[in-house]
Amino acid sequence: MNTEPPPLDDDTVDLLAAAIEPEAPDAEADARIKRRLLRRIAADSTERHVTLQAADGAWQPFGAGVQLKVLHEADGVMSYLVRLAPGAHMPAHRHPVDEECVVLEGEVSIGALRVAAGGFHLGRKDVLHDRLSSEAGALIFLRGATPEIALAI
Repeated sequence: MNTEPPPLDDDTVDLLAAAIEPEAPDAEADARIKRRLLRRIAADSTERHVTLQAADGAWQPFGAGVQLKVLHEADGVMSYLVRLAPGAHMPAHRHPVDEECVVLEGEVSIGALRVAAGGFHLGRKDVLHDRLSSEAGALIFLRGATPEIALAI
């Protein structure tokens, strides 16, 4: 003897499903689910990121008292560090793309403009950047293209 109820036809199942209002999870459960999902996604993508520790990479000379360390380069845009020894300078130059600069340590002068540690400077593309110098030395982070050193006039 079969004690199973007869199966419902598709139309009845559709009507029942449409009649039931879904219950939204409470805010805490929603936040917990979101955090778990984002952690899984991040864990799967971590190996696609690029991480360099402070000791990674090589400093290369870029002029008298100036060293450059490339952190990343793609599609003609570079992220790099520049270390200026006390009294060092870079001549006026241009860039083919906007250049973002954050002073990490020390202070730099861009012509008459002074930018201290924590300061940000945006150099616009194709606009001549004045001479960059540092009296006491500095470490700066730059994101842009390799500078095209301009001839002094």
